[in-house]
Amino acid sequence: MASERSGSSRARRPERGDGAPRDGAPRAATRRAPGGQRPADRPAVPPMAGRIEQVRSALGEILQWSGPADQVLSRWFRDHPKVGGRDRGAVAESVYDVLRNLRRYRQIAEGGRGAATRRLAILGLASRLGIDEVLPVLDGDEADWLRRVQSISDAALAREVRLSIPDWLSEALAIEEDTDSLLEALNQAAPLDIRVNPLKVERDTVLAELQASLPQAQPQATPYSPFGIRLQGRPALTRWFRFEDGSIEVQDEGSQLLALLVGPKRGEMVIDFCAGAGGKTLLLGALMRSTGRLYALDVSHARLARFKPRLARSGLSNVVPVVIANENDARVKRLARKAHRVLVDAPCSGTGTLRRNPDLKWRQSPESVSDLCALQRSILASAARCVAPGGRLVYATCSILRVENENQIESFLAEHPEFELLSAPDILADRAGALGLSGPYLKLRTDVHGTDGFFAAVLQRRQGPAAAAQAEAAAEVFEDEGGLAAADPDLASPGEPVDRLPGDAAQDAGPEEESAA
Repeated sequence: MASERSGSSRARRPERGDGAPRDGAPRAATRRAPGGQRPADRPAVPPMAGRIEQVRSALGEILQWSGPADQVLSRWFRDHPKVGGRDRGAVAESVYDVLRNLRRYRQIAEGGRGAATRRLAILGLASRLGIDEVLPVLDGDEADWLRRVQSISDAALAREVRLSIPDWLSEALAIEEDTDSLLEALNQAAPLDIRVNPLKVERDTVLAELQASLPQAQPQATPYSPFGIRLQGRPALTRWFRFEDGSIEVQDEGSQLLALLVGPKRGEMVIDFCAGAGGKTLLLGALMRSTGRLYALDVSHARLARFKPRLARSGLSNVVPVVIANENDARVKRLARKAHRVLVDAPCSGTGTLRRNPDLKWRQSPESVSDLCALQRSILASAARCVAPGGRLVYATCSILRVENENQIESFLAEHPEFELLSAPDILADRAGALGLSGPYLKLRTDVHGTDGFFAAVLQRRQGPAAAAQAEAAAEVFEDEGGLAAADPDLASPGEPVDRLPGDAAQDAGPEEESAA
């Protein structure tokens, strides 16, 4: 889920602001122009003709689908350093408007002349800034074309064109209720959700600070997560002292709820099986009050290395990032039946994050979704082996497709009778009971809950009396924080990505421990 994992289908967001004062409250970013000029020393908005060319150029690279849109756009900005900070925001907003509405824009742009990407750029800018801002720089033919297409009624367009979705996605969602409402919500720009670090600060404290310093962002507490704050727009936060000292992190409210489903306790062994950028890992560690041991597994050393500064800011000392080759790595096998809690935030289509990553609906396909489903099944089966008797396994995606969600759980339970399905709404009842969910799963909809689209299922490994005694004894061992570092050398310097787990070397485990794994 996304949404946080570069290299998977979930692309990272290019829409974050930065530039808040280091020792003060966050505010809108003001950057110096190239050459040292302040924005006030030049026109507030560059000529619209230049802006159209900027958006056209960026779209020309993104629409080649060579990679996630945010990564391609970031590269485009690096290649065009004269595009200032304020201009970058306008370019990004227009580019993402085009990606959200690509099918509709392409159809209504067919009657125009000139380069197709220029017409798309004009439509995106007209949508964001208004037609009156764009018309003065167009020639006569372009101006006539723009006035004509602006008068086209959405009601005259086919449903898939009006909602701007590919046919395969429309067919896949036909089984869901009120899909038009869901897709319309996913076609809107997302607000900015942040999460407080419960080890460092209370939500009410940060909320009061934001309401005093950033009233234009309309800060408010998230309705379900007890740790979240929602802001409108893209306020600058990354140089605010609350960000720099690890008191806050950017994280969608739906993603925050996954940690509550895992429900880690002090002193337990917990595994974040697909840790990615580590946002959920950090919250899990905080809920554990930095006790026990928390393994953050991922196949990418680079991603775990990027997680390191976030971990350092968080103040956690119980997290061990571990690089694995794949879901069947020998390091994973050494954790068999040892973990009290395992979170599998599986690589997925990312269809629940379309408001943040609209390019995914054009970059994914039935074939790519099928490949992802096969990977999800393999990851879930491998992660399940790590769960101790009586332990909890949480499977989650940021997808709204049943083949990645309910279907995967039904298949898993049919093949693994040693697991039973728990009620996610019951688990969340004490802290997020207002969700109004009726089934056993956590199913978050953007049009209903205001979050990204999320799915989660909570599974538990059945246990008998002997297994219960074994699990209790293991819990007592892990509660001894002083002994953890001695038992696990990797915990002596937490935070560094490692390529080994306890038991990988002869001095770490004896024959009995090896066979138990």
